[in-house]
Amino acid sequence: MLKRWVTYLEGDRTIWMLALIFTLISIVTVYSFIPILITQHGGDGSTEFYLIKHAIILFSGFGLMYLSHKANFRFYARIAKALLWISAGLLVLTMFYGASINQAERWLEIPIINQRFQTSDIAKLALVIYLARTLVIVKDKMHDFKEGIWPLLWPILLICGLILPQDFSTAAMLFGISMIILYMGQVPLKWLFAGLGSIVVMFLLMLALSKSIPGLLPRVDTWVARWEQYSDGESEEATQLRNAELAIVSGGAIGKGPGKGVFKYALSQAYADFYFASFVEEYGLAGAIILISLFLVLFYRFLRIAVKCESPFGTYVVLGIGTALMVQALINMAVPTGLVPVTGQNMPMLGLGGTSIWFTCLSFGIILSVSRGTIRNVSTNNVKKEHAQRQAA
Repeated sequence: MLKRWVTYLEGDRTIWMLALIFTLISIVTVYSFIPILITQHGGDGSTEFYLIKHAIILFSGFGLMYLSHKANFRFYARIAKALLWISAGLLVLTMFYGASINQAERWLEIPIINQRFQTSDIAKLALVIYLARTLVIVKDKMHDFKEGIWPLLWPILLICGLILPQDFSTAAMLFGISMIILYMGQVPLKWLFAGLGSIVVMFLLMLALSKSIPGLLPRVDTWVARWEQYSDGESEEATQLRNAELAIVSGGAIGKGPGKGVFKYALSQAYADFYFASFVEEYGLAGAIILISLFLVLFYRFLRIAVKCESPFGTYVVLGIGTALMVQALINMAVPTGLVPVTGQNMPMLGLGGTSIWFTCLSFGIILSVSRGTIRNVSTNNVKKEHAQRQAA
């Protein structure tokens, strides 16, 4: 029975196995973090209610992964432009009608099911897919700014510019990933540095405008305050970071055990932004090494698929989406260790993230779609080679 079900899962089997492992880890860890959600935010419902809701999101995410991996990966190139404009429209709606959480309007609510989703999640996927498609189209026009470079730059400026007012960390991360994709697509370095310089100038102008007219750009004021708090050892944010560091240290070699963490109760968003600190407190250095190793294996599989793919579009998509997932995980690990300020980046597939899990599963599905197409091409080529050898014999 199990073998028959496995035959329906095409593409890289290791990624399927890792996705299942992440799902099981998520269910176990989130179950121990849910009481914090109820205590800190006055959540309605019991621990079992939130656990069942989280499990439903995870397994429905697997459904999305399955459906998206069954589509030919070239299908995503055909809908890339529509996805880009839809995501841009959703970002605009979010700016005016977004639900406010932690003083930021980053979410829209899905009618009927009353589930909020972060519109930047779909925008990240849309931008990566659009850039991959456009790189293939303009590969012979890189010498011409209007025909070869501008078609790549304007979608980056549009999407990152719409995300920036409410979510600096995601906008900065997405801009960096876009630059990596363009570099891999052999865009001349002078245009990459020109784009980077333009963004830096725009950002400095926003900071100056915010300082001149306080309250005009509330989120810019928040960014500045957050950075100042990060540098100030007496601020609330610095206290959060100290608690996160204490959680990691107190975990020791093997951790305190599932559900036995103490410092996690002193952490805001211990089940999301500070997931890694809460995880290490309960599972120790051994657990951290295992978790990091799982992500490294996952990234290796992404790179392997990208290298083997004969389609430049498929290669760019896998590298872009894979890099985005890895950077998000790395930032979640870096925040509690004090390497970067608090950014609001959840741990992919593991934290209590609601619909962000759906978009992570969709990302996995698209990568598996590329892997599935690559495996089929290799099989077809092998059959043709064997047929040619037989004829020659």
